[in-house]
Amino acid sequence: MPLFWKPYQSDATQFIESLKKQDPQLEQRQREGRALLWDREQDRSAQAGFNEARVAQQPYVYQTKA
Repeated sequence: MPLFWKPYQSDATQFIESLKKQDPQLEQRQREGRALLWDREQDRSAQAGFNEARVAQQPYVYQTKA
């Protein structure tokens, strides 16, 4: 191993790190966007209703009920 050996970084990793250097607020804005769409409180009563209304799938879906 050479004396000045550097660990390998893929092109994608280098690209993402350069984006973060150009725009330091990028990661914070990504987290805020995720919070808008995904990090929400769940309505447990509605979820329970969805689970109760679920219809069980038959064991072999291509079998006709003749």
